[in-house]
Amino acid sequence: MRNHRAPGSRPLRSKMASLLPFALFANPAFANEAAHTVDPSVTWLFTGILLAMVACLAFEEKLHAKKSLITGLFALLSLLIATALELLPFGPVVNIFNESLHLPVYIPGIDWEVIAIIVGASLFVDVTSKSGLFSYLAIRLTKASKGDPRKLLIYYGCMTVLFSALLNNVTAMIIIGSLTGVSLAKLNQSKLLLGFLLTEGLLTNIGGLLTLISSVPNIILGNIAGITFLDFFLFAAPFVVISTWATLLLAARVFRIEPLTGAADKSRAEALVAGFDESEGIPSAAFFKVSIVLFGLLVITFSLQSVLPLLSELGMGFVALLFAFIALIRFRNDVDAFYRGIDWDLIFFFITLFMLINVMEHAQVLALIGTGLVSLLELGDMASSLALLWSSAIASSVTDNIPLAAMLGKILASMGLPSDSLLWWSVIFGANLGGNITPIGSASTVVAVTLMHKANIKLSFSGFVAKAFIFAVLQLLLASLYLFIVARLF
Repeated sequence: MRNHRAPGSRPLRSKMASLLPFALFANPAFANEAAHTVDPSVTWLFTGILLAMVACLAFEEKLHAKKSLITGLFALLSLLIATALELLPFGPVVNIFNESLHLPVYIPGIDWEVIAIIVGASLFVDVTSKSGLFSYLAIRLTKASKGDPRKLLIYYGCMTVLFSALLNNVTAMIIIGSLTGVSLAKLNQSKLLLGFLLTEGLLTNIGGLLTLISSVPNIILGNIAGITFLDFFLFAAPFVVISTWATLLLAARVFRIEPLTGAADKSRAEALVAGFDESEGIPSAAFFKVSIVLFGLLVITFSLQSVLPLLSELGMGFVALLFAFIALIRFRNDVDAFYRGIDWDLIFFFITLFMLINVMEHAQVLALIGTGLVSLLELGDMASSLALLWSSAIASSVTDNIPLAAMLGKILASMGLPSDSLLWWSVIFGANLGGNITPIGSASTVVAVTLMHKANIKLSFSGFVAKAFIFAVLQLLLASLYLFIVARLF
């Protein structure tokens, strides 16, 4: 599960403490995790549980069950079995102040920064939307497109990539998704919402490749390999541009988002958008101005969070919650209404999924996957790079790409590879793009599907895979071609 940028996720990105669930704790049981051995039959048992959960999510509509219930039941079952088999590190944990903390074993395994970002960003968007800010931005962007759906798709697609690189996948998806709904409703094109939201969800993971700090796998592998910020950007930027453009072109074709061609259609569209008044949804000029300032500060703070005093330690989740509660001051007597609006199914889905993935780590399921990927390194330079790209993408589509990236990074480092080896980039590209194969591969794609459901657009796990698969294959093919060309040129 990614950014977890979901993070993003597969985010999140600027916080090195989120590289491993137990990074803030010094429990000896955790420290000895590398030496932890599990009987292969137990590992395969939990692999079967993981696959069974994925299968149930694929048929969630036929099961008539919410995704949080499915992941919750599998997480609890996994915890019971893991406890019976003595796989989990029970007992108090000791923090950096040598304080003994009594926490349930599954609590440290949850990526609370992802949860904080989802809650904080959702609250912030809900509150500031009352000022008319997001409808204002949506109408301005719609006017710039002159009512042409194809242009609007391009504008929102480019914004998604930029926001994902500067902020994080989850916040970018929440903001862009909210704007998209307003724009399409104004154009009487709400039937295109599924295509827009799905495309934006996929583009968040492409945006996550733009810089060294755009996703946690980038941070892990970039630091292990010794790739500088500038070198990372120069290598990844051409692929991000090409992949973004290809994704937008394919989305326009697959979802039939056609440009306006006839003079009459263009005139009607221009007349329609000319009648839009971006100020009509602004109830208070003062609150509107305050929201603009808050939104601007949010973007700046997210972008600089990793280098700001205090905030670099507190993380992006704290930033999201900080701005959410500052915005809530405007509605200080009605905050409970906004709390009720939080998507608890989404929150509990992530919590229980993190719990389950953490058990899978203790059961050595991720180690099993990593061992299988290592065998690909014997195929030869280019063949190994391509095989590692595709296999790491597939693996990260159903598991947490953060520990997977950390494990593969250590393996590649032990081989003494130089920082410009394509094997590093194979894992980086695969870990990020794999989030586009399934809706649970990335936090932002989960958010995209949730926004669809809020708009009464039903898209199941299998439905997402059916629609997104062609995009994921295209992006991975482009990545393969890009690595091949780079290998030939340099």
